[in-house]
Amino acid sequence: MNYPLTLSAILRRMKQAVSTRKVFTQTNQGKIHCYSYGDCYRRVCQLAHALNRLNLKPGDRVGTLAWNTFQHFELYFAVPCWGGVLHTLNLRLSSEQLIYMIDEAQDQVIFVDETLLPLLEKIAPKLSSVKSYVLMGGDRSQKTTLSPVFYYEDLLEAGFDCFDWPELHEEMAAGLCYTSGTTGHPKGVLYSHRSQYLHAMAVCLVDTLGLSARDTVMPVVPMFHANAWGLPYAAVLVGAQLAFPGPFLKAIDLASFLQEVSVTVAAGVPTLWLGLFQELKTGQYKTDHLQRLVVGGAAMPRSLIESFEKELGISIIHAWGMTELSPLGTTTAGLRFDSSDSQIYDQKAKQGLPAPGLEVRILGDLPRDLNEELPWDGKTPGKLQVRGPWVVSSYFQASHPALLTQDGWFDTGDISTIDPQGCIHLVDRSKDLIKSGGEWISSMALENALMAHPEVMEAVVVAMPDQKWGERPLAWVVLKNKSVSTLPVKTLKDKLQIELSKTFAKFWIPEKIDFVQEIPKTSIGKFDKKKIREQVLKEQTGLN
Repeated sequence: MNYPLTLSAILRRMKQAVSTRKVFTQTNQGKIHCYSYGDCYRRVCQLAHALNRLNLKPGDRVGTLAWNTFQHFELYFAVPCWGGVLHTLNLRLSSEQLIYMIDEAQDQVIFVDETLLPLLEKIAPKLSSVKSYVLMGGDRSQKTTLSPVFYYEDLLEAGFDCFDWPELHEEMAAGLCYTSGTTGHPKGVLYSHRSQYLHAMAVCLVDTLGLSARDTVMPVVPMFHANAWGLPYAAVLVGAQLAFPGPFLKAIDLASFLQEVSVTVAAGVPTLWLGLFQELKTGQYKTDHLQRLVVGGAAMPRSLIESFEKELGISIIHAWGMTELSPLGTTTAGLRFDSSDSQIYDQKAKQGLPAPGLEVRILGDLPRDLNEELPWDGKTPGKLQVRGPWVVSSYFQASHPALLTQDGWFDTGDISTIDPQGCIHLVDRSKDLIKSGGEWISSMALENALMAHPEVMEAVVVAMPDQKWGERPLAWVVLKNKSVSTLPVKTLKDKLQIELSKTFAKFWIPEKIDFVQEIPKTSIGKFDKKKIREQVLKEQTGLN
């Protein structure tokens, strides 16, 4: 059959095949809201009627400024299945970046969580395209300067719990996500219904994330970041239950919530899991149900992977992807091991195998090698390129530069090796490599080695300008207790340098290691190397 691959098909499955499965949300009031997929479907229908009353037309972009909640989840289905484009706004970006994204996308309506009103009220006078606002989680007692404003639950009460859904083409736009803007203005990536459907299927495969109807999935990764890694759509596709933590992202809150609703799979960035590990180690929580953590957004230190698995019995699936990949690229779930314990964790610290549906290659970086594919020997690094049905072909607006190579591959900007089994190991982002005396140094490799030290909680390495060598590595280190160490700072610095020298060549070792209270992070929890480099440059030039 010529069966269209649309999110409407997943929505019908919500109603027909998995209607008794549950959705849990940690609400702003600190309570747990619970309802079934069947209840959700009826509210999605009511929301579709509300979209009609907001005078939207097919293809219009609908913005959301919200946490991971059941109401945000309802918008994930109502907007694209009605014929609109869901534009999830990153609430951790600056006001200037939000204004830029909303204006470029020409959002017509913005749905906003009550706790985020001040953020939106601040920028609303500067928005040219937005015609109305919808307040989620509040009622008419909630005062706001937004105008005109509607109230989410009022809109739903006025709608019917059935809807005549339109027949959609699978190539129609379904969602719009922007990159985090670490190298300039955020860039929009438009997802089609077809790409989202295929991506959801790939997420569920056993050797990617392995979701099933036996799971309760907690996406701690924000729903405003690459569609929460596609987990809301994938969960409904297989009938997995969902657990949304709302704005409560502290380790103690996550530990309590995942225990209360018996989460089996959770997904988020390494910085979240570092705090969760310390909380779960207290032994105050029942975690027999928690089978695996999906880690993405940044590399998880090998030592933390090993600690989770050996001390808590929780499996780690290391994943890599990008907004431009919808975002799933690779996972370690499909790796097979016939080696020692040490080698197993070396492999699990890599990025893993390409998800079925994606192809990868690495190319040389020198002009003479630009079109030469490099060998999959696990040693030779090159520019990582991918292609597949959920890989971006161009950015949202034509003003952004062309993306694909002449033969149709997307250059990720990552430098990687690939071993004979197809396992990808990211050496570094090309912009984060450090060139010292004509030789390359991987900041990522140094960071992972530093975070393996028992005294170290977090570590980041950036390039520091150097008159003699061009660039030298500079490390910022956060100690586990942040203020007091069992060793003097100079002694600890010497000890870290000695440990690094056991693994790396002498020219790799940072002469400068600064111990700091906190490392700046981006809106999605990665180390903000752009901000760190700016601060280092200011300090060197005496501008601060």
